[in-house]
Amino acid sequence: MIASTRVKLPRKYDLHGVKVTATTYEEVVDCCIAMAQCGQSAIVDLMPVHGLVSAATDESYMKVMNAFDIVAPDGQPVRWSLNFFHRTHLADRVYGPALTYRLCEAAALNGVPIYLYGSSPEVIEKLCANLMHAFPTLQIVGAESPPFRPLTPEEDQQVIDRINNSGAGLVFLGTGCPKQELFAYRHRHSIKGVQLCVGAAFDFHAGVKKVAPEWMQKRGLEWLFRLTQEPKRLWKRYFIYNSRFLWLTAKAMLTKRRASEEAIFEEEPLTTREAA
Repeated sequence: MIASTRVKLPRKYDLHGVKVTATTYEEVVDCCIAMAQCGQSAIVDLMPVHGLVSAATDESYMKVMNAFDIVAPDGQPVRWSLNFFHRTHLADRVYGPALTYRLCEAAALNGVPIYLYGSSPEVIEKLCANLMHAFPTLQIVGAESPPFRPLTPEEDQQVIDRINNSGAGLVFLGTGCPKQELFAYRHRHSIKGVQLCVGAAFDFHAGVKKVAPEWMQKRGLEWLFRLTQEPKRLWKRYFIYNSRFLWLTAKAMLTKRRASEEAIFEEEPLTTREAA
């Protein structure tokens, strides 16, 4: 490994103060595998609507997210916003479960070991079995379910040591937003590998939760499908965060329109304005 080599990362754009990466599945996979192979520590997030709103409305959390190396648009509305406000012309989002699958395939082909950290022991066991069935040459060098409480300093250091000693190049975090993002941020310099916040990907690939139909995913309706699956847990998240996202988007659109009108006014010849 050549630790001094730095992988060039795709460009970020501002969405309500949050720096989001305009990127594709292929680009993220290539970057992550390259960083893992050259020993470059990095933190990567897949940002849905509620993650974007959380960062946009909380300065301390915004600072955390803006420190990430890649913040890919997981939600379709996040991709649509990038295309509308910055003309990025992204044809698809970078969906966490789909990216996880593609990265595991690439890791198996390139001999990059992976580590799984998150969810419950039962999910971890099923996840490992399913991934090994799909990719027989995949090197899973560690898999664990952390306790559902804050780690003590000693426990935290033990986790860092286990991950680093395993030789993992890719570290998948599936403890949920924002817990996984805060973990990755705190350990961005101590964990030697590419940390990826993939959220519910563990549950989906373990087969314990259903994936939304393709037509709902393409139309940005995955939230509705997931709400029907877990109404008690998710209704508040989607009601509050989807509403805030619409408000932030409307506000940004109005600001953009006013700026455009002012620019047009300034570009008019002086004689035209005097004649008016």
